[in-house]
Formats: sequence, structure tokens, C-alpha cells
Amino acid sequence: MQKYILSLIIILFSQFIIFQSSAQDKKVFPFGVIEEIDSKALNEKRTLNIYLPQGYNPDSAAVYPVIYVLDGSQYEDFPHIAGLAQFMNMYEILPKSIVVGISNLGKSRYRDFTYPSDDKQDLKAIPNNGGSEKFMAYIENEVIPLIEKNYKTDSHKTIIGQSLGGLLATEILFKKSHLFDDYVIVSPSLWWDNQKMVRKANDFLENLSKNIAETKVENTDYKKRIFVSLGEEHPVMHKVADKLVDSIKKLEETKNGTITLFYEPILDQNHATILHLAVYKAFEKFHKKDEEKK
Repeated sequence: MQKYILSLIIILFSQFIIFQSSAQDKKVFPFGVIEEIDSKALNEKRTLNIYLPQGYNPDSAAVYPVIYVLDGSQYEDFPHIAGLAQFMNMYEILPKSIVVGISNLGKSRYRDFTYPSDDKQDLKAIPNNGGSEKFMAYIENEVIPLIEKNYKTDSHKTIIGQSLGGLLATEILFKKSHLFDDYVIVSPSLWWDNQKMVRKANDFLENLSKNIAETKVENTDYKKRIFVSLGEEHPVMHKVADKLVDSIKKLEETKNGTITLFYEPILDQNHATILHLAVYKAFEKFHKKDEEKK
């Protein structure tokens, strides 16, 4: 049943996009707004797609958490995740949220989502790699400030990334953990650069632990929730995901609730079909934790 619902959502959004492009003389169905950034970090113009929840009013005192989606163009994951958020808002499974799609359409996601690799096979397959540091600077210094300046946001932020996007989301967790509270990491391509990211996971997470200790002095509510999932994948994908999870578990055990890990492989899905169901489960888990606090 879940597979059927997810397939139906994909079909409906695809039909909407086709209709929108072919019916210029018709009224446009309002689904979101577009922001453009002349990015200094990337030295090019980039696009953000933004879904605003039902009842959003710039003159209201209400503020909303923000969900940031990598691969976030209208032809990538943005409409699907925004539609999922809208559905879960409607049934109060998820708090009403702003969804920001960070578009990579027409740009090089291979460049933006990877750190430099020394592996010969990586260099042959993706010669234009190694731009993640600039892309993280773009997110930190340009995307998030624009959203927080122009929209009614609270302080809670989520990042969602799949595949190479999952690699980048993991790198953000390791290197710039302060940027987001919740991390949804789906089928992460942690095989990149001979698995260096997970081979050094304990070192990265030790630094994260120090950051948490320092931040908690000023902010007693500092917490991280991490959801990791993957489907039926190449054995290497499972191997590196298990390494990531094992490292996070060690940190979780020492942090007394500051770090909460959810690891849910969904083995009846594959690399192409897992995203919707994984994100649904992540939102469900996160919100259940919120309900337990009340």
C-alpha cells in the first residue's frame, strides 16, 4: 500500500509539471516560490525552491522549522519532499514546516557534493569533483541567511540528502554540525575516496563531541537527531553505512540524549525508490520523539 501511495504521489507531481509547462494560458497552481542567489561562494547564479505551509502569513507571529533538501530543483526531489511534508502536516504527523529545495539542476552535483578524492577510479569517473567545501559555504553563508532573513523561521533546521547528497549531508554533520539539528541521510555514497569519510568517522565525531560540550555551556537544548537508511544496495553501500552507524552509536552512548540515532534499512526498496519512504519514516520518528516530550 505504501508503495502504491508513493508511486501515485510521483505520478501526480509529474503530471502537474507537464501541465504547468504546456498550459501557459491557464491559471498557475500555487505550490511554492523561487529565490535566486548570485552566489559568491560558487561564483554563479543558483536557485532555491520554497514551499510555504498552509496558513503561512508574513504578518503573523507564527514561525516555522525549515527542511532543506539537497537535489532540490522542481525536477529533482523538491516537489516530492514538499508534497510529503504537506501531507504529513495535514494529518499532524509533522509540524508545519517551510521546505527549501537547494537546486542542482543544470549544475554539477558531482562537483558540489564531493570533497576532493585521491582515488584513481573516482578521478576517472568524476574528474570534476571536490567542490563540497564551497557548496557548504554557499549553504552556510548564503542560503540559510537568505531564508532566515526573508521568511518566518524558528531555529530548528533539517537537512535531507540521498546518494551523493547523503555523502554531503554526512560531511556537514562531521564538519559543520552546528548548521542543522536533524540529519536525514539516505543511501549515502560513503564509498567515495576509498571510504575515507567513514574510516575517519571516529575522529570527526570526536570533534563533534567537543563542539557539543562547548555549545551546551551556552545552550542546554543543543541536540542532534540522525536518521540513516538505505535499501537493497551494493554490498559496499551497506558496509559503509554500517561503519557510519557504528561510529554514531558510540557517540550516542556517551552523550546522554544529546545525540539520537535512528537506523532503518528498508530492504524492499532500492536506490531509486527508497527516498520517499525513508523520509516519511524519518519525519515520523522525529515527530514521535517530539510528542514523547509533551
